[in-house]
Amino acid sequence: MAETSNPAPLPQILDISPYVPGHAPDEAAGVRTYKLASNENPLGCSPAARAAYIAAAEKLEVYPSGDAAALREAIGARYGLDPNRIICGAGSDEIFQMLARAYLAPGDNIVQSAHAFLVYKLVAQQSGAETIDAPERELTADVDALLERVTPRTKLVFIANPNNPTGTYLPFDEVRRLHACLPSNVLLVLDGAYAEYVRNNDYSSGVELVSEFDNVIMTRTFSKIHGLAALRLGWAYGPASVIDALHRVRGPFNVSAPAQAAGIAALQDQDFVDRSVAINETGKAALSEGCAKLGLPSVDSVGNFVLVRCPDDPKRNAAAAAAFLKTRHITVRAMAAYKLADYIRISVGDADAVDAVLEGLRAFMATA
Repeated sequence: MAETSNPAPLPQILDISPYVPGHAPDEAAGVRTYKLASNENPLGCSPAARAAYIAAAEKLEVYPSGDAAALREAIGARYGLDPNRIICGAGSDEIFQMLARAYLAPGDNIVQSAHAFLVYKLVAQQSGAETIDAPERELTADVDALLERVTPRTKLVFIANPNNPTGTYLPFDEVRRLHACLPSNVLLVLDGAYAEYVRNNDYSSGVELVSEFDNVIMTRTFSKIHGLAALRLGWAYGPASVIDALHRVRGPFNVSAPAQAAGIAALQDQDFVDRSVAINETGKAALSEGCAKLGLPSVDSVGNFVLVRCPDDPKRNAAAAAAFLKTRHITVRAMAAYKLADYIRISVGDADAVDAVLEGLRAFMATA
């Protein structure tokens, strides 16, 4: 009789530390809670997107469009892009997974900045590829450091621009310089999850590079500015050859019909986008200035969150701050997983949320 053993996953899978999302605060009767741990939109979502989602629920027995054709057309119309060079996914996270399946094999590597979004490393590990971290300069991606770490085994270079969790960004001239120095067989992935929040004139999400070259792809999400995080909806614009490869590895019906309908409606509600940007600018300024007055400096952020440095004191460090705020029904994101143990990341909420977190931090800093 043959020996028996339990089914074994691929060896690299057991080395993965599963992604841990930001947690919601504990509910309490009569007490408002504030989830400031996941960079969600404090305005919710567009009423038009919600109505489209509800209307789509009338036909839940029907499979969605496999290639999200109408949504791709809407994205193309909104941004002036060729719909045939767009692919949609269950959040931009799924597109990163597609890229790993299509381009990474055991022995390959990806290159990223030191404090990059955690999902890049996770998708590399799933494919048995190594992740190479490049040191940052003042918590900002360093082009020269990234280029120094590219090897013949490098297949993908990931840049979150703006970066999560630091909130910093690379000006477009630096992104172009990075691309110009990469080998033509290395794919540059520009993650623009927070692109809509950036007000700086020297920023670009990367459309120009993608339109011009065959080894650049940019990704976007509906989770942040459009407030559709629960629907898991993202997209990418890339060279025809890359988009073709991704279509070959994506699931047959990877984006639900309600998500597609809500995304189309969200793209048409510019007023909601403008209001989301405005409330973020006001709240971010108040949050950054309020933290500074408490002796808690923050990184200059162009996203919808601020990265706040806590004292190097066991009673007032980042872990203690997060724990204290939780007792006040406020959750923020601890940054130890990003190798930023001295920091907490605070999402920009509405005016009440900003006041609540500042009052909580004020009380925390006053504790003995």
